[in-house]
Amino acid sequence: MKDFEEKFSARIDSLAKDTNIVFEKNRETIEKKLTEIQKNNSAKLEEMRKTVDEKLHDTLEERFTESFKSVSNTLDKLQRGIGEMRNVASNVGDLRKVLSNVKTKGVLGEYQLAAILEQLLPPSQYAKNVKTKSGSKENVEFAIKIPSKKETHEFIWLPIDAKFPTADYESLMSSYETADLQMIERSKKDLETKIKKFAKDIHEKYIDPPNTTEFAIMFLPFEGLYAEVLRIPNLFQSIHVEFKITIAGPTTISAFLNSLQMGFRSLAVEKRTSEIWDLLGAVKTQFSKFAEVVEAAKKKLDSASEELAKTGIRSRQIEKKLENVQSLPEPDSQKLLGDLDFENEKIQ
Repeated sequence: MKDFEEKFSARIDSLAKDTNIVFEKNRETIEKKLTEIQKNNSAKLEEMRKTVDEKLHDTLEERFTESFKSVSNTLDKLQRGIGEMRNVASNVGDLRKVLSNVKTKGVLGEYQLAAILEQLLPPSQYAKNVKTKSGSKENVEFAIKIPSKKETHEFIWLPIDAKFPTADYESLMSSYETADLQMIERSKKDLETKIKKFAKDIHEKYIDPPNTTEFAIMFLPFEGLYAEVLRIPNLFQSIHVEFKITIAGPTTISAFLNSLQMGFRSLAVEKRTSEIWDLLGAVKTQFSKFAEVVEAAKKKLDSASEELAKTGIRSRQIEKKLENVQSLPEPDSQKLLGDLDFENEKIQ
């Protein structure tokens, strides 16, 4: 037992030593593997980090570049817009200066009226700066030629004058902005007074029947102004009845000129119809004379045909008489009668 115990102890010690050796070798092997694995993982992680950094850098750089371009374009557009706004503000200031001048306002309305007339009527149907009233020194800005139904070259004038009561209109617009009812009524009253004064001036200076029509047109160059005038109760009708003046804005005067142009065309067709009827009557008269001439020519042709028929009968009778006469040779015939060329002889 003692020997067995000693051997068993020695065996256990030997196994313990062998186990320690194996464990130590395994530990060293595992540590090496772990170190290698750690190194590989570190290398791979570094590669992954570099790849991610590169991708992230490229993506961020691309995004930043696009964003910068977008911001730059937006800033450029904003800068151009600010420049355009400055130009608009400058133009508005210039326009305000222009509209503050009463004479310039009248010229603006006159230009607009001239553009509408030029677009809708031929130059032969209207004139500029016309003295429509005999004994008056005033010239109306534009006058339309209204042709006569009877005479081709006769016409009368239709006066058209552009008016622009700017101060009263601006006062009315300002009162609308402040919503001051008393100011609105006062501005409307001032505008009504000014429109009536314009109508009276046009009536006294330019209407002169029968040299002109019994009415004239007051042209207001802006639709807003025309609408405000129409809003004033009974103003349009009272001016038309009292002063024979018709108020028109850009749209209404265009419609009026279009209808007037249609009237001119129908009148021209009516005149042309009478001219064509007279022409057909003259053709009928001349055609009857032409028929008489043709009949006389036919009689002469028939007479000439009869004479030719008689000549043929006589020529055949002469040929029968000469049947027994012997024909001479051509040279001998030419010696006796000369050179007679019947083929080339022309009938006179």
